[in-house]
Amino acid sequence: MIIAVDGPTASGKGTIAKALSAHFGLPHLDTGLLYRAVGWQVFLDGGNPDDGGDALAATTFPDGLLLDPELRSEASGGLASRVSVHASVRQALYERQRSFATQAGGAVLDGRDIGTVIAPDADVKLFVTASVEARALRRWKEMQARGEPVTLAGIEDDLRRRDERDRTRAEAPLRAAEDAIVLDTSDLDRDAAVASAIALVETRLRAGGN
Repeated sequence: MIIAVDGPTASGKGTIAKALSAHFGLPHLDTGLLYRAVGWQVFLDGGNPDDGGDALAATTFPDGLLLDPELRSEASGGLASRVSVHASVRQALYERQRSFATQAGGAVLDGRDIGTVIAPDADVKLFVTASVEARALRRWKEMQARGEPVTLAGIEDDLRRRDERDRTRAEAPLRAAEDAIVLDTSDLDRDAAVASAIALVETRLRAGGN
């Protein structure tokens, strides 16, 4: 069984994907972390994330980089959004994601193009979204808790730029698959969002994925 969870930054898709993974006993892959690793590797290499060649070279990042806490930073997120526009980068990471999705027993993957590109054959596709204001407030609280000097207005501006880049890129733009279930978490806290997601997935599974 494959469960695809897509959505914009800070929509809650990662939290929901982890909860679905635990609930159904399936392995989970945060595909956004792969792009963050590529973006951060470009930075470490002194390259330009907007340059396709520099970005492609960074796709050979060491596995250990996935454990670097810097990948959770706002800077890393911005770099990930920039390297993800390159077709060569997406192709380089495609096989890695597809292999995870099709492993025996199934998996839960979250990202921006899981239901449309990586696993269009997923048993359930969930598209998690929320208003920019709600997402910015969540991210601001996370950054405050980590002691990062950011402003709410700055985060809102950054999210709007990322959304625009993700939605308009030529390769695998951010969008809900035609058969995806849309879950708006703007007015839901963590527990309510998780409960809603689990209920929606279970209902779709009982319906046979139709």
